[in-house]
Amino acid sequence: MRVTKLLYHFRHALEGDYDKYTSGSIRKAIFYLAVPMILEMIMESLFAIVDIFFVGRLGVNAVATVGLTESVVTIVYSIGIGFSMAATAVISRRVGEKRLDKAASAAFQVILLGAIFSLLISISGYIYGGEVLALMGASEGILQEGTRYTQIIFAGNISIMLLFIINGAFRGAGNAAIAMRTLWIANGINIFLDPLLIFGLWIIPGMGIEGAAWATTIGRSIGVFYQLYHLVKGSTRIKLDRQAIKLRWKTVLNIIKVSSGGMGQFLIDSASWIFLTRIVSEFGSVALAGYTIAFRIVMFTLLPAWGLSNAAATMVGQNLGAKFPDRAEKAVWYTAKYNVYFLGVVSLVFLFTADIFVGWFSPEAEVVNAGATALKIFCLGYIFFAFGMVIVQAFNGAGDTRTPTFINMGVLWVLQLPLAYLLAIQYDLGALGVYITIAISHSLHALVSLWIFKKGKWKEMKV
Repeated sequence: MRVTKLLYHFRHALEGDYDKYTSGSIRKAIFYLAVPMILEMIMESLFAIVDIFFVGRLGVNAVATVGLTESVVTIVYSIGIGFSMAATAVISRRVGEKRLDKAASAAFQVILLGAIFSLLISISGYIYGGEVLALMGASEGILQEGTRYTQIIFAGNISIMLLFIINGAFRGAGNAAIAMRTLWIANGINIFLDPLLIFGLWIIPGMGIEGAAWATTIGRSIGVFYQLYHLVKGSTRIKLDRQAIKLRWKTVLNIIKVSSGGMGQFLIDSASWIFLTRIVSEFGSVALAGYTIAFRIVMFTLLPAWGLSNAAATMVGQNLGAKFPDRAEKAVWYTAKYNVYFLGVVSLVFLFTADIFVGWFSPEAEVVNAGATALKIFCLGYIFFAFGMVIVQAFNGAGDTRTPTFINMGVLWVLQLPLAYLLAIQYDLGALGVYITIAISHSLHALVSLWIFKKGKWKEMKV
């Protein structure tokens, strides 16, 4: 009977027809939000896993190219996620206030801002793709093989940007199921095109690593068209009608204010990953390839955890809008507990089977050894990650994007980067020093976030 009831709720969560996030059972509300959000993030993480699975067959240089490019493209992710946070925070607050017309207007303003930013990145990234790789320490072989990949990824970044932003709007409105379906479509197309364009088939010539870039860009672009279709059609709680698609400077400034903190926290995070990748590149292509694979596997498990954390952001935003701060706080504690259970199990699995997982992505024993070592050390901090990411998303859902920014700056820049350089270079631990630093710093990050959250000032945020 209990299994039947669970399947019933699971099916309705996928259908996305639940909207009682400011009343009734908190656990039920989290479940209805979390199921599609977790599945959405699993699909997002599959982009990285599928690409590295097929690219790994092209050799160490190809994997290293993806790793170096991804570390820089995270800047694009940072901007997209910053706007996405603003979309979730502002729209969830308006929905909680029962002002759906204002929610739709906010969605248009943030989409417009994202499109403008992505155009600037596309032009500069395409022109200077090779220089970006060289700056990251790419060898001559990587430059010859991977420059075109980097150029295509940068040129098509508008699909990355809008995918993040519009899904953030859907999540804020409580339409997590549509955000989930978007990633299903985009990722399904990427999975189909990846081997086809990388290796070729019949009359379709294999393009090597360049094919992976085209597959990802095409898949994400079709996902964006699906999002826009639903926004214009009005099949969600927000509709881009004639009234909504007017430029409103007050809303734009509000979105910029909220998103600037979101961009700041992820730019700081991304910059720290870029520097860490740069340090690892000093120890050769094998270390870099192992680090890249381990990082992709970590993201595969952390992104679903972020999906669960996003449920906390929506619950916080809508309940603060409805003037229920205590309900918002309870939702955060419930979500954090569920996240600890999930990542606790994942960490145990990786501790004993890391080499098996890394071996799926590279046939080379040295790369597998390097990646397995990185993965085992990363997952030592998973329990802390679980708490930390929920607390951070609670801040973001409340519109308090600046607090996580300051925490990131203090922990990731002031502590993590100097410690990584010290252990890796000065104490000759090599890439191992970087892995140890990541586990330590992100655990401390979670503890600091928890301490500030318990002070409760986030409940007073006005958005």
